[in-house]
Amino acid sequence: MEVQAPKGTKDMLPQDAYKWHFVENKFREIAKFYGMREIRTPMFEHTDLFLRGVGDTTDIVQKEMYTFNDKGNRSITLKPEGTSPVVRAFIENRLFNEAQPTKLYYAIPCFRYENVQKGRLRQFHQFGTEVFGSKEPSMDAEVIAFAMEFLKSLGLKSLSLNINNLGCPNCRPKYNEALKKFLEENYDDLCGLCQSRFEKNPMRILDCKNKNCGEITKNAPIILDYMCEECDTHFTEVKKYLDALNIPYTVDPGIVRGLDYYTKTIFEILNDDFTVCGGGRYDRLIEQLGGPEMPAVGFGLGIERLLLTLQNEGIEIPNEGLYDLYIGARGEDGKLASFKLANALRTRGIKTEINHMGRSLKAEMKYANKIGAKFTVVLGDDELQTGNAKFKRMSDGEQFEVNLNNIEEIVAILNS
Repeated sequence: MEVQAPKGTKDMLPQDAYKWHFVENKFREIAKFYGMREIRTPMFEHTDLFLRGVGDTTDIVQKEMYTFNDKGNRSITLKPEGTSPVVRAFIENRLFNEAQPTKLYYAIPCFRYENVQKGRLRQFHQFGTEVFGSKEPSMDAEVIAFAMEFLKSLGLKSLSLNINNLGCPNCRPKYNEALKKFLEENYDDLCGLCQSRFEKNPMRILDCKNKNCGEITKNAPIILDYMCEECDTHFTEVKKYLDALNIPYTVDPGIVRGLDYYTKTIFEILNDDFTVCGGGRYDRLIEQLGGPEMPAVGFGLGIERLLLTLQNEGIEIPNEGLYDLYIGARGEDGKLASFKLANALRTRGIKTEINHMGRSLKAEMKYANKIGAKFTVVLGDDELQTGNAKFKRMSDGEQFEVNLNNIEEIVAILNS
């Protein structure tokens, strides 16, 4: 039986690599404009990190984590999201002792046992950014601006921003009580999972995917009506900074996000009703995981979903040619000369291929055309005797005769 990849995983094939490279390079480029530095964390962590960080009443922890005991009988989890590991690294490596804010970004694989569908896999990849140390509303707006700028730079034009405020430990208890009171009369109609969340974390019920629970919560009280003065002021300031950058937004009280660590500002960026990015502020997470009391804000963005969005929008990602030059050869001396020339050109940044398959000259030219070589040249007895060869530009057929010893002139032609 043929071996196949596990369900919910997908190979990145060579013909698609340029798309991944393009969006990864663009993300890194724009991250630098905002003073972000890259961080890389392990692919797996102690399970307790996610129980404490993501929240033990979330779908991620209750349904979706890949958890196992290692040979030392320690509970280990493949990371289902990026924020908790970065916070762990921030605390463990005492980055909080540096001048703040600390601005970090990452590009990582994540693992969740989800229902597989288009744009939603069990191993997926994520861009993310985490900014530590600033409680200012301006930082919320800057993180949102970074996400919007990145998405716009890829050519997306149908972007919309939805924002909400989830309150803080001072005002959220009042809201939770109001929410529980509202849900009480329909408690028996909630799904079993939501019933288990009723006492400990009723806000998670608002995030339930069960249709019946969705109907029950449709007219639930909204947290914006229960915000304390500090949260209300913070939210007003965030909107002021977004207005200053001319970033349009919609206040959507229905956004709660699927992670327990969020406080105050949360946001989602959609492209034609398809969510491509989400994030928010999490001012208590560092302290919850054993660090000092320190505010933070960030976002996550699924790369597969992003590439799917670009495809659906008909946005073509520029594909840099695989080869600048294909060198054909006639005879053993021609083969050796092509091998030497290819090496000399590669060391000067020219993407070069030669005949390693024993093809005939006719088959070589067909192959050169198939791989999209920008130029071709054939080295045989005549070329080796005269020391000159004709480099043919494939786009228009024009030929350039050059001395084979003049490597710099050859490079100049191939770069023209």
